[in-house]
Amino acid sequence: MSAKWKEIVERKKNEVFSKGQERSEEVEEDLEEAMREAAFSAASRRKHEPPKQQDPPMIPRIPEAVDDFLRNFLRRLGMKQTLKSFEAEWYGSAMKLQTDSLRMTSPGVCFIPDALTHRQLLHSELEEVCRETDLLREEVLKAGESMARIKTERDFHRCQYNRVLEEKNRLKEDCTKLKKHLQSFEPALKQLEDKYQTAVSQKMLISLEKDRVKNSTNTQRSQEKSQCKTEGGPRSGSPKKPTFSRPPKKTEPPDPHLAQISFGPYKSSFSLSSSIRAHHLPISCIHLHPTKMILASASDDCNWRLWALPSDGEKVGQMVLTGEGHSDWLSSCSFHPDGAKLATTSGDTTVRLWDFSRGRCVLMLSGHTQPTWGCSFHSYGQFLASCSSDKTAKVWDLNKESCCFTLRRHTASVNSVCFLPFSDLLLTCSADKTLCLWDTRQGVCTATFQGHQHPCNHTAFSLAGNITASCDSNGVVNLWDIRKSSSATAEVDVGPQAANQVAFSPSGKTLAVACSDGDVRLVELDSLVVSSLSGHSDGVQSVIFDHMGDTVISAGSDGMINVWL
Repeated sequence: MSAKWKEIVERKKNEVFSKGQERSEEVEEDLEEAMREAAFSAASRRKHEPPKQQDPPMIPRIPEAVDDFLRNFLRRLGMKQTLKSFEAEWYGSAMKLQTDSLRMTSPGVCFIPDALTHRQLLHSELEEVCRETDLLREEVLKAGESMARIKTERDFHRCQYNRVLEEKNRLKEDCTKLKKHLQSFEPALKQLEDKYQTAVSQKMLISLEKDRVKNSTNTQRSQEKSQCKTEGGPRSGSPKKPTFSRPPKKTEPPDPHLAQISFGPYKSSFSLSSSIRAHHLPISCIHLHPTKMILASASDDCNWRLWALPSDGEKVGQMVLTGEGHSDWLSSCSFHPDGAKLATTSGDTTVRLWDFSRGRCVLMLSGHTQPTWGCSFHSYGQFLASCSSDKTAKVWDLNKESCCFTLRRHTASVNSVCFLPFSDLLLTCSADKTLCLWDTRQGVCTATFQGHQHPCNHTAFSLAGNITASCDSNGVVNLWDIRKSSSATAEVDVGPQAANQVAFSPSGKTLAVACSDGDVRLVELDSLVVSSLSGHSDGVQSVIFDHMGDTVISAGSDGMINVWL
């Protein structure tokens, strides 16, 4: 009976073991898959949720094993013999099973899974999954609400964009209409501008012609009066008396600027008042009209221009006239004494005379073989002197349109030429570091001034006519007494860069120097104190005073004309 019972128990154990093994494998696979899903959901929740405070660890209650349950059950019922038989058979079968398992080639699972424990674990995982599902559902609802809000905002901004786009298109259409409307006015505006410029030019030319006619009329009247006084004879019936021939009186007018020498105003400080963008290329020379505040400028762009200087608080000068005809850069310009003509020199070796009333070049003087550097009118306007790189200076008779004298003495380029006011004396300076004083009636050199250590760039007379100033390429300015050519009376250093041009004030007390460092130097001739005017962005090429000495006008390589008051 016991053997049969043992066989039945053994067979049941084997069946239960095999089924339990299969079920345990399936349960383990499901458990591992559930654990992976739970871990993934927990990780994703941790990413999106803020960290929560962890609960204190709980000790799980694990149910007792099957054999312990049977032992406790038999002990409570008092079935001691059955308990002993169960323990003997249980431990005997366990030993046999252990021995058989050692004999197996592949190890198997040696335990019977507890269904209750697995059920509790699965139930806890199911609760966790349900909780995560609820959280996910809440997040989805929140995302749906956010999406609805974003769609509403998108629709609102789309409406705003469409409205702004419509306004933009409407403004574009209005701008297009305005442009077409303005373009229709451009021809009329251009025509009015041309008429205005023509009227201004004609007004200026008429004013110049008026001054010229007035001067010629006054000269003619003075000549007629002198002739009437000298040619008047005795009355009829009176006894004849011996007549004595007297030399004719001088009909040429005196120098009108002599009154400014002693009584002219003296001004020592200047400040920049206005600037004119005169040319796009460097300006080589400027010259002031004899009686009006009209300035002529010559530039490297082969053009000369006339400018009405600003007055009465104005800040911008106005261009009156322009001329072109030279084939190369312009180096100098000079007004005719009557103010109706302008002479220019150029790199094309010619000297041209321009008539404002005719608006064109009326005379071209050719004779120099190299570029001409400067020109100067005689005070009566009948003669014009010019200088050139060919080492010569020429005196031209404008009435005969021919050259009177060619002055040869310098051994290098003649850079400047200047007539002594109301005199026949002509002063030239050269790159050979000397100055020469010429008598233009005979074409001979009467004096030579030596003292510069570098090439001379420019020379000028004072209105009194007894002092001349010269400057060289090292920034040294020398003052000379034309009656004493032995040595310079004073020397002023405004360097280290070159001094390009000098100009005396009408009072003769101040000398302006155009320097290559971009400044205009003012030298007080009594004390030889030097001050500077800064306003050009490049070298200053030309400088001049106005008729009363209240204004300094400068021009430079930056194409600007600066007015200093």
